Amino acid sequence: MKDDETTGNKGVGERGEAIAELYLRGLGFAILEKNYRARTGEIDIVAREGESIVFVEVKARRNLAYGPPQLAVTPFKQRQISRTALTWLAHRKRPNAIARFDVIAILIPDHDVPQIEHIRNAFDLAY
Repeated sequence: MKDDETTGNKGVGERGEAIAELYLRGLGFAILEKNYRARTGEIDIVAREGESIVFVEVKARRNLAYGPPQLAVTPFKQRQISRTALTWLAHRKRPNAIARFDVIAILIPDHDVPQIEHIRNAFDLAY
């Protein structure tokens, strides 16, 4: 893969995460952490909505050539996110917190307004 292709995909991902953060803040979510990393994986955004801790996976694409962005949240990815969320909760001594997993799918066409789909409770804790 050429460097510019890698940079392009990374740029789309970073832009998608920035859009998702603004979107969530607009809905009244409190952003607790971004790009949380543990041995088990990464969580794009950790937020709070009311009493719930929300672990958000952001998927952004330029077009639908490979299908809608949310299809990239495979069962394997769900297990990674679940394990990482449990690590986050344990490190913050909140093992009994009310938590859920959301996916924000963003289509970012060139020179057009991004389209956002917010899937609440996108999946259950996966082991």
